[in-house]
Amino acid sequence: MTRNRTSATDRQPVRIIGAPTDYGQDRRGVDMGPSAIRYAGLADSLGNAGVETDDVGDLLAPRAEERDPEHRTPSKGEARFLRETQDVCVRLSKEVRAALVDDHTPLVLGGDHSVAIGSLVGSAADADIGAVWFDAHGDYNTPPTSPSGNIHGMPLAAALGVKEWADTDWANAAGLSEENIAIVGLRSIDDTERELLAESDITTYTMSDIDQRGLAEVVRSALAVASDGVDGYHVSLDLDWLDPTIAPGVGTPVRGGVTYREAHHAMEILAQQGGMRSMELVEVNPILDESNETARMAVELAASAFGKQIL
Repeated sequence: MTRNRTSATDRQPVRIIGAPTDYGQDRRGVDMGPSAIRYAGLADSLGNAGVETDDVGDLLAPRAEERDPEHRTPSKGEARFLRETQDVCVRLSKEVRAALVDDHTPLVLGGDHSVAIGSLVGSAADADIGAVWFDAHGDYNTPPTSPSGNIHGMPLAAALGVKEWADTDWANAAGLSEENIAIVGLRSIDDTERELLAESDITTYTMSDIDQRGLAEVVRSALAVASDGVDGYHVSLDLDWLDPTIAPGVGTPVRGGVTYREAHHAMEILAQQGGMRSMELVEVNPILDESNETARMAVELAASAFGKQIL
């Protein structure tokens, strides 16, 4: 038998916003992530957690195959589908901001992780925010440092205006401070990206840190970083944060991720602490999944983040 806690995150309704993009990565199918997550019972699960939901549907995002061929294979040092990503993220930021103005907590369903740029900009439109990044990857590349040119490996750098991203006003409009960013669960970083992160003031927690310190201590420490002196924080949850044995339907799986129970415990800590201003679930790819298992994981974790618990 389950019951739901009262927390800061379930005092207002959740607005579900779909951003069905696959511009940011090579593996097709991630654009179907929002549909897969809804099909896995998102609205019902949040309702069972005592959360009212308002689903506004999906943003229009033409398929990558329908776009200009030159955007698919850019020159070295350029980002793939930059114009298309900008268009979606600008519109998404407006939807996220509108949800907050209406006293709803925005819950964005990706799509690839490039949509986080729009989530962050929208969440920070009328507030100072931090961010907790649950991810196997750093997402701190720039176009010249990225081995692939895929923007799903760049959203954090883009939102912070790192190097080549500094002149992209649509991306770094959030006004984020590196001191309020925490990445949790790192285990796969490109060499140059590692150097950029080391030079930054971002707080990083690898899977080794979780092994040594325990997940609860790491997550609470990350939340303290993200919430220090700001109005709230954004939560970006890439499903490749989890071990691929329990979340196989992602484009860039990396062995050695968090377990089922660890992931739920992290989300439960979010609900206990409160202060979450916005959230996104990204990189669910039903083509690569097994019986929609990864989408179901996304649904369960969202319910835990918004207050559902065992007792």
